[in-house]
Amino acid sequence: MDTFLALPGLFTLAFVAATILPAQSEAALVGLQLAGHPVVLLVIVASIGNTLGAVVNWALGRGVARFQHRRWFPVSAASLDRASLRYRRWGRWSLLLSWAPLGGDALTIAAGVLREPFWSFLLLVAIAKTGRYIVLAALTAGLTA
Repeated sequence: MDTFLALPGLFTLAFVAATILPAQSEAALVGLQLAGHPVVLLVIVASIGNTLGAVVNWALGRGVARFQHRRWFPVSAASLDRASLRYRRWGRWSLLLSWAPLGGDALTIAAGVLREPFWSFLLLVAIAKTGRYIVLAALTAGLTA
C-alpha cells in the first residue's frame, strides 16, 4: 500500500482513538511500520491526529456544564469526577497521562472542564501522545531487528 494512501487512514484512526469512540491506532501504526512505511512519518501523522482528537475532548470539557446530564454525553459522571479529582490533585502535569487507555480521554475532558489554558494543554498532550507513539515504534523496531 502506498504510504500517502495509508497516512489519512492512520490520521483518522488516531483522531478517533483520542475521543471516546473505540479505536486502536497503536495496532495500525505497528502494522504500517511492519509493512515498511517510514516510521518518522507514521509517528508524526498519528501524533497529530491523536492530539487533535484530544483537543476535541478539551473543547467538550469547556462546554460540559450544559451537556453533562444528557444521555449522549461521551463520559459518565463518575468517570468525569474521578478524572477531575486526579486533575485537581496533580494539576496540568496529569495531562502527561493523557496517552493512557484507561482514563486518558477523561483527563483531557477534565482539563477543559477545569479551564486549563489551551496552549499548556496542547503542549503537554502533544508530548504525552507523541512519546507513546515513539516508544511503540521503537519497541516494534527492536522486535523486528
